[in-house]
Amino acid sequence: MIIVDTALEKRQKEGNPVRVAIVGAGYMGRGVALQILQGVPGMKLVAVANRTVSEAERAYQQAGVDDVTRADTLEQLDVLIASGNYAVTSDPALVCQSSQVDAVVEATGDVEFSAHVAMAAIKNNKHIILMNAELDATVGPILKVYADRAGVVMTNVDGDQPGVVMNLFRYVKSIGCRPVLAGNIKGLQDPYRTPETQRAYAEQYKQKPRMVTSFADGTKISMEMAVVANATGFKVGQRGMYGPACGDVNDSATLFPLDEMLETGLVDYVLGAQRTPGVFVLGYNDNPIQQQYLKYYKMGDGPLYVFYTPYHLCHLEVPLTVARAVLFGDAAVAPVGGPVVDVITLAKRDLKAGEVLDGIGGFTCYGAAENAAVCQAENLLPMGLSEGCSMKHDVPKDHPITYDDVVLPEGRLCDRLRAEQNTYFHQ
Repeated sequence: MIIVDTALEKRQKEGNPVRVAIVGAGYMGRGVALQILQGVPGMKLVAVANRTVSEAERAYQQAGVDDVTRADTLEQLDVLIASGNYAVTSDPALVCQSSQVDAVVEATGDVEFSAHVAMAAIKNNKHIILMNAELDATVGPILKVYADRAGVVMTNVDGDQPGVVMNLFRYVKSIGCRPVLAGNIKGLQDPYRTPETQRAYAEQYKQKPRMVTSFADGTKISMEMAVVANATGFKVGQRGMYGPACGDVNDSATLFPLDEMLETGLVDYVLGAQRTPGVFVLGYNDNPIQQQYLKYYKMGDGPLYVFYTPYHLCHLEVPLTVARAVLFGDAAVAPVGGPVVDVITLAKRDLKAGEVLDGIGGFTCYGAAENAAVCQAENLLPMGLSEGCSMKHDVPKDHPITYDDVVLPEGRLCDRLRAEQNTYFHQ
C-alpha cells in the first residue's frame, strides 16, 4: 500500500497522528511498539496494555521512551493520552474504551483472552488489528459480523503470512491473472513436535516453546491458511493440505491438481522450497496474447504463473495495517463471509479419558486444516477451542477429536462466539 506513507505524512504535518494501543507486550508486541515509536511518522503508540505492567514499560523502554505513566482507571488513561503522555496499564479493557485511541492491536496470540479484547474494541468503535491467526481462524467470521455492524475494520495483519499472501493475491488479480492457489512456504512439518523438542530453538530466538511448537507441528500454518481461505473463499484439497516437497517455489505450478484449483481455488503450502519463509500465489491466464507477454517477462509458458514474496516482516509491517484500517477503511485480511476452512484438533499421541488437552503448541494435540463443511458434518472440535477440554473418551494418535469426545471448560466467550458463528452461518 504505497499510498499509506503519504497519508501518514499528511497526518504528521497536521499534528494529528493515528493513535494506537497495543494489547500484549510479548516478543511481537514489543517489536510493533518499537516500529511505531521509531519508524512511523503520523502514528503514535499512546498506550500498551499487558498483564505484567513492567513488560508494557519495557516495550517503550526498548524504543528509547522512559517517561511512561501507569493508568489504573479510564479517566487516568484518557487524561494521560490527551496530555501527550505515554501510558501503560494492566487492564486491556481501558485501551478498548478510551476515547483517545483509534485502533487496538491485539498481539497476545491467545484465543479466549483475545476474544474479550476484540469484542471490547468493537463494542467501543475501535478498529481491531489481530496479530492472532488462532483467534481469526476460530471465530473470525462472527467477529467480522460484529465489526461490520459497528462500522469498524477487523483485520489480520500485513507482514504475517496471511497479510503477505493477501497483498500478493490482490496484486495478481489486479494485473489480470486469476488467483487459483494461495500458498505458504514452510521449512519443517512434524506433527509430533512438543515444547520439549523445541525448547532449545525457542531459547535461541527468545521465543516461547509453545509458540515455536505450533510452527513445527503444523498448527500455525493451518491457522494462517484458514484465515486466507476465509478471506478468499478458497478450500483445501484434502485434510491437512497437500504440502508437497519442493526444491524451488517456481516449481510449485506443477505440484497441485489444476482441476481443483480452477473449480474452488486452493490454500496450501510447499515444503522445503527456496525463498522460505515467504509466500506464493499461482495465477491463471489462458489468453494467448497475454501468455506471449508473460513468457517475454520470463514468467514461463503458462497458463499457471508463480508469483512469490520471499520474506515476511511481521512487526515491521503491522503499522501499515493500522493505517489502512484507520485512514482508508481497508482490511489487509478479513473473512468474506462464513467459514470456508477450519482448523480441527487431532491427537498428538494416544489420549485417555480424563486427560485435559493443553491446546495449541502443547503435548497432547495438533491442528490441521479441513473444509468447514466437513468440520460441521463431523462435529469436529476446532483447535482454537481445544485448550482446557477434558477428554470423555480414549482417542488414538492422529485421530480427530470431536465435540462428543470432550467436556468444554465452562463460561468461555470463545465457545459462545463459536456457537453463534455456527448458528449465523450454518442454519
